[in-house]
Parts: sequence; C-alpha cells; structure tokens
Amino acid sequence: MVMKVYSPEFKADAVALYLADPSHTFEGIGKDLGISRETLRNWVRAERARRGESGTTSTNTKDVLVSEATRQELEAEIAALRAELKTVRKENQKLATERDILRKATKFFAQEMTW
Repeated sequence: MVMKVYSPEFKADAVALYLADPSHTFEGIGKDLGISRETLRNWVRAERARRGESGTTSTNTKDVLVSEATRQELEAEIAALRAELKTVRKENQKLATERDILRKATKFFAQEMTW
C-alpha cells in the first residue's frame, strides 16, 4: 500500500475542522477530505497529546456539580448563542448569494469588455 504524505497545514486544518464541532465524526470528516477515518483519528489524538488534553470526558464523582442557578445561566447563554448563530448563518448565506451574483456580473462584464 502506498503511503500518502500530507502537508502539515492540511493536517492542522483537518484536525481543526474535526475539533470545531462536537457533532463531527472521524468517518464524516475523513470522507469529506478524502482521507481514512483512522488517519484523521491519529492526527487528532496526536494534537490532543501535544496540547495535553485527554480524548475522553471525565465522569469522576469528585467533579464539581453545576448549581441550578449556574445551569440556568448556561442554558440562557446557550440559547442566546444559538440565536446569534442563526443570525450569522442567515447573514453568511446572504453574503454568499451576493458574492455569486457579483462573480456572474464580473464574468459578464469581462466578456463585454473584450472587443
């Protein structure tokens, strides 16, 4: 089997993409980027080791319990962030549409300018 060599930038971007959202899976990101899920898993594991993070969450009973007031504050903050995210996604979609329109106009005017 041929070993593929990936640039450090590609590896860093792939790991950042995976770590950006907890709902991402090795399988999904690997398929999107054209790499095996095991390769991505190894890169993520190496990055976590470099940062000193563990790959699993702790379920130790000694962990500090979140009080009900703090839980409500966190839920309110999460709701506010979700609303902001929804707004930002709408704005992003609008900007993407505007960008596509401008690209089409640029192509049209470029063709018109060649005599």
